[in-house]
Amino acid sequence: MNHLAIYGGSVTLPPRYFGSIAYYALMAAYPEATIALGTLYDKRQKAVHRCDIADTHGPVSLTAAVGKPHGLRMARWADVPLSAHGRWWHIHRVTLESAYGRTPFFEYYADAVLPLIPEVTVPPGEAAETIATLDRRIDETLRPLLGIETEVTHAEEPANGSLREAANAPLITRLEATIAATPYYQVRADRFGYHPNLSALDLLFNLGPESPLYLRRILSSLK
Repeated sequence: MNHLAIYGGSVTLPPRYFGSIAYYALMAAYPEATIALGTLYDKRQKAVHRCDIADTHGPVSLTAAVGKPHGLRMARWADVPLSAHGRWWHIHRVTLESAYGRTPFFEYYADAVLPLIPEVTVPPGEAAETIATLDRRIDETLRPLLGIETEVTHAEEPANGSLREAANAPLITRLEATIAATPYYQVRADRFGYHPNLSALDLLFNLGPESPLYLRRILSSLK
């Protein structure tokens, strides 16, 4: 049983690259969730391969480079390969170490998180890992660290992501507003103020094992 769930039934979510606190709060609110890796490819859905963190001078976006799903009329995110462009994985690892190296729990979680960011190499005759596969691996690592016991299914069938996001939008908006009004400890808040609605990595590195308590506090506002 998911000890954070406040609703019955299930929720369907798009894949996310180190998803936001609101994303994981929404997932935790239900006993069951489906992550639709088969969401139709839409380059406007940046959060599938981008996350926001708090760097040494404020919020910054980390973007995993992806290729185009050539030759597919109805391409899914499950068809979109990672790209080696710009050696983005090195930038992500270095930026995370710089941004969170002095947080209370970075060393505690770094060995679980940093290896998730892959160096993209494609041997001849082989295809690159897809962004959906990477997002799934990230999700399967983050959920237990956040204390989320939601039963999650990953589905690769084609699905319309815009309709699903529209259905979740009102609740996500409420969650984001609550997170913005409910500061948690951030290592540089005394200099730069509180930055809400970042990747769940920010919550983990700053609060560690207390992250589930923060999620419970946020979800209690929805009852």
